[in-house]
Amino acid sequence: MLLSINWLQEFIKLPKSITPFDLRDKLTMHTVEVEGIIDLAKQYDRVVVGKVLSVAPHPNADRLRLTKVDVKSEVLEIVCGAPNVAAGQLVPVALVGAKLPNGLEIKESEIRGVKSSGMICAEDELGLGHDHEGIMVLDKAKLGQEFSTYLNHNDIILEIDNKSLSNRSDLWGQYGLAREVAAIFDLKLKVYSDFIDSD
Repeated sequence: MLLSINWLQEFIKLPKSITPFDLRDKLTMHTVEVEGIIDLAKQYDRVVVGKVLSVAPHPNADRLRLTKVDVKSEVLEIVCGAPNVAAGQLVPVALVGAKLPNGLEIKESEIRGVKSSGMICAEDELGLGHDHEGIMVLDKAKLGQEFSTYLNHNDIILEIDNKSLSNRSDLWGQYGLAREVAAIFDLKLKVYSDFIDSD
């Protein structure tokens, strides 16, 4: 089971002094085993919003294009194979050194004799779906913005071992786990009826 700390905070007010590691340790000692902590923002470390300035044919490959992409701090030359890439688009750009959710590490490379410094990403490469027909084109994004900020991925997720929950059906939801955290840390829990639409 996955426990969202953002969602948890809708039910209880966690003081800043309680870190995700404190939650992991206390929950593991008192109630359920926490197997891992996922920082969603770190999944997109070194992925930013870029603007495609130009697109030109690759001299040595019919299906590849040479692009110039502004990422605010610099203009990158990136070889791109997506058929939908066009000048003026705002796109997710994985910078050299990025490790994408699909495991791909971005390195400066030479593709058919042309240097490429980064990658314009498709949906599947970012772990956001299965589409690999073309690159993602972004709406209402800001040039140079961190991609995690664009997605509003500022949450931390606790991975809870399902076997730990098998005898505690009261913990099968976010509210049940919030109640448990409130008890462990002596915090006030919002009343469940506050979250039910009475209409």
